[in-house]
Amino acid sequence: MSTLHPTISEAHGHGHEHAHGHQLSFVRKYVFSTDHKVIGIQFLCTTMLMLLVGGALALGVRWQLAYTWESMPIVGKLLFGAESGQISPEFYTMLFTMHATVMIFLVIIPILAGAFGNFLIPLMIGADDMAFPTLNMLSYWFMPPAIFCFFAAFFTAGYGAAAGWTSYPVLSAIWEAAPGSGWAQTWWLLGVTCVGFSSMLGSVNYMTTIINMRAPGMTLFRMPLTIWAMFITAILQAFALPVLTAAGFMLLFERSFGFSFFVPGGIVVNNAAPTVGGGQPLLWQHLFWFYSHPAVYIMLLPAMGMVSDILSCMCRKPVFGYKPMVYAIAAIAGLGFIVWGHHMFTSGMNPALGMTFMVSTMMIALPSAVKVFNWIGTMWGGNIQFNTPFLNCAAFVSMFIVGGLSGIFMAAVPVDIYIHDTYFIVAHFHYVLFGATLFGVFGAIPYWFPKMFGRMMNDTVGKIHFVLTFIGFNVTFFPMHLLGVAGMPRRYADPYMHTYLEHLVPMNKFMTHGAILMGFAQLLLIANFAYSIFRGKKCGRNPWNANGLEWSAPSPPPHGNFDVQPVCYRGPYEYSSPLADEGEDYLPQTIFVDPEIRRKERAIHFAAEHSEEEVHGDGHPR
Repeated sequence: MSTLHPTISEAHGHGHEHAHGHQLSFVRKYVFSTDHKVIGIQFLCTTMLMLLVGGALALGVRWQLAYTWESMPIVGKLLFGAESGQISPEFYTMLFTMHATVMIFLVIIPILAGAFGNFLIPLMIGADDMAFPTLNMLSYWFMPPAIFCFFAAFFTAGYGAAAGWTSYPVLSAIWEAAPGSGWAQTWWLLGVTCVGFSSMLGSVNYMTTIINMRAPGMTLFRMPLTIWAMFITAILQAFALPVLTAAGFMLLFERSFGFSFFVPGGIVVNNAAPTVGGGQPLLWQHLFWFYSHPAVYIMLLPAMGMVSDILSCMCRKPVFGYKPMVYAIAAIAGLGFIVWGHHMFTSGMNPALGMTFMVSTMMIALPSAVKVFNWIGTMWGGNIQFNTPFLNCAAFVSMFIVGGLSGIFMAAVPVDIYIHDTYFIVAHFHYVLFGATLFGVFGAIPYWFPKMFGRMMNDTVGKIHFVLTFIGFNVTFFPMHLLGVAGMPRRYADPYMHTYLEHLVPMNKFMTHGAILMGFAQLLLIANFAYSIFRGKKCGRNPWNANGLEWSAPSPPPHGNFDVQPVCYRGPYEYSSPLADEGEDYLPQTIFVDPEIRRKERAIHFAAEHSEEEVHGDGHPR
C-alpha cells in the first residue's frame, strides 16, 4: 500500500491493538466483543445454524404436502407419537409459521445486514471499526433473546405460534383463535421485537460509520456498491422498523392487557365470550406491510451490492454503469415505501387506491431492469473466472429475473385477485428471497472467507454445493407457479380435500424430493465452512486480485484493521485498467498512479515494441 500516515497508523493500528487488544480476556475479546469483525463472524455462524433449523422446518412442510397423513420417517414417531407419526393440522400451521419466521428474522436479515454489514463496512471504507462499538455488540446480543423467544414459542404447551409469519389479527390477537398457540404467540411477538431492536441498533451504526468514517479520498461515488447497498438498507431500517415495532407493541398489549386496536367488537371465537371494542383488523395489515415490503429490499439490496462487487472482480471488468446502479438501488428503496398495499388487493380497498398501488409496484420493475442489464453488461465479454463465487452470483441474477417477472403478474390487480394466497405467491417470494438473496450469500461467503480467516474454502466442494442447490431449488420452487395457476391454496395441511387438486399430488412429491436434495446440500456448505476455518489453504491479503480497500488489510485483519491508514485514489472497479502495472489487470484503490507519467511509460513501451517490429531478423531495417 502506498499511503503513509504513520501517526494515524499507530493510533488506529498497532498502538490501538496494544492499548486494548492484548488486555482483553477471552470472553471480552471473542464473546462480548466490540470488534466489528468478531461481531460479523458471530452473526454469520449463528445465522448459518439457523439456516439448518429453518430448512428442517421447510422439509416438514414439504413432507406433509407430498405424503399427507403418512408417518414422517425417522422423527415422526418421536415428535408425533400421539398421532402415530403423522403431522397434525395444528402442527402443520406451526411449521409454516416458524419456517418463515426463522428464515426471515433469524437468517436472511441478520446474515446480510448483520454478518456482512458488520464485517465489511469498516474494511471497505477504510475505518478501524464501527462508530459505536458497544452499540454494535448490543446489536448482536439482542439476537440470542430473539432466538430464545422463538424457541420458547416452539416448546410452549400446545403447538407453538401458528398465525403465520404475518400474524394477522384476529387470529393472532385472540387467545382462543389459533388452537394451541396461547403463550407461544406472545413469545413470538417478543422475539420479533428483539430482532427489531437488533436491526435498529445496526442501522444507526451503519449510517453514522459510512457518513463520518470513510478513509481520506473515499468520496461517496468511490464507495463500492456493497457499501451503497448497506447504507440505503440502513436508511430503510431506520424509517420502517419503528412502524413494525409500534404495531408489535399494540398487538402485544391487545393480547395481554385487553386493549382494542385490531379486534372488532362482538366476535365469538371457539365459544369464548364475545370481544369488546372497536378495533380494525386491516390496521395491522397496513402497519405490518408498511415495514415488511421495505423489508423485502432490506433482505435483497445488500445481496445486490455484494453480487455487483463479486461479478466485477470475477469478470475482470469494471461494473457496467456504476452510477445508474447506485441510483437504481436508491429508486428501488424509495419505491418500496409506497407499494405496501399490493399485499392487500383482496381486502376490499378502493379501486382507485388499488390502481395507485398497482402502478407504483410496476414502476419498481424499471430500476430492477437497470440492475439486471448492468449485471449482464458486466459479464458480457469479461474474462470470467468460473469459480464458486461467480457461479452463485450468476445464479442470483438468473433467479432474480424469474422472481421479478413473476412479480409483474402479481402487481396487476385482476391477476392478483386470482392467484392471491396460492402457491404462485410462494414461488415468487422464494425466487426473490431464496433464489436471489441466498445465492448471493452463497457467493459472498467463499469470496470474503479468506479475509475473515486467512484461508480459502474448497472450491470443488463449493461447486458441488452450488450444483445441488441450484437443481434442488428449481425442482422445488419452479413447479409452484403451476400449482398456483391450478388454484392450489397455501397454508392448507390437506389441500387434496378439494378433489380438483388431487392430480397435483405427483408434482408435490417431485418438488419434495428436490427440497430434500437442496436441504442436505447445505450440509456441504456447513462442512466446507467449518473445515476450511482450520484446514483450508492459507492465502495472502488479496487472493482474488481485487481492488477494494479491504484487500489491502492483512488476512485476517488485526484489531484496528489496517497496517497504515489507507487513502483512496479511485473507485473500486478499475479492472483491466491501462494505468495498471505491466502484467496486472487490476488497480487497487490504495495505489497512487500519476496518469500522465503512466501514459508516457505506455507510449515509450509501445514505441519500443513498434521499432522492434520494423527491424528484420538480421538486424537491418526494412
